[in-house]
Amino acid sequence: MGRVDGKVALITGAARGQGRSHALRLAEEGADIIAVDICGPVQGLQYSPATEEDLAETVRQVEALDRRIVASVTDVRDRDAFKTAIDEGVAALGRLDIVVGNAGICIIAPWDEVTPEIWDTTISTNLTGVFNTVQLTAPHLIAAGGGSIILTSSAAGLKGLPFLTPYVASKFGVTGLGKAFATELAEHNIRVNTLHPTGVETAMGEMADAYPPLLEKHPRVGGMLTNMLPIETTQPRDQSNAVLFLASDEARYVTALSMTVDAGNTQY
Repeated sequence: MGRVDGKVALITGAARGQGRSHALRLAEEGADIIAVDICGPVQGLQYSPATEEDLAETVRQVEALDRRIVASVTDVRDRDAFKTAIDEGVAALGRLDIVVGNAGICIIAPWDEVTPEIWDTTISTNLTGVFNTVQLTAPHLIAAGGGSIILTSSAAGLKGLPFLTPYVASKFGVTGLGKAFATELAEHNIRVNTLHPTGVETAMGEMADAYPPLLEKHPRVGGMLTNMLPIETTQPRDQSNAVLFLASDEARYVTALSMTVDAGNTQY
């Protein structure tokens, strides 16, 4: 028996990186998967976007674990399309027990170079997209008698970080959403927790070259990016292990928690 055997998990941003890792980790422990990803460009990104081929690879790897998966190319900002993807996935797999709101973007820019477009794109994806995720999936969890919602925030959802103004705002918002939804959904036996990674080795790391010239100009803020443990980044599976715990019955009384897997980053 796996730790989430017989359950169905919906994961946003599932084409690659942390999202794919979460899908595989939950599938390894018995869950069937509803996988959602935009699989296309997002305005202003400084790293390569996920593709439909990436999502197809997630499907292949989940199926290789002998688990069912329903995948769709969907933007979490598009409520109507997202609702359709959720409803069709639940209809195909029969229920919904676990939701991982993982889709998000990050754009590096000093405060005075953040355009209205960067602000709007980041907030709509990272914050409104998470709001949509919870509001549209919760009825299915209620119908199932309860469940677990895990929202990907960040170390930047617990402390300020330089050159990431919209990202920090969005991730603090996700932290607040997690606690707010936890209070109202508790009566339905739905737990809501937020996950706070430090850097994770994913495609988002391609934008790291933007930091050195900024830090050279503003050296006093460099220490804020340092982890307490002697590592630069974590692996996606490090975060997925936390997702699995929060999704499983081992965490049946854990809710409204801001869980850090940040190598001590938020302690600095």
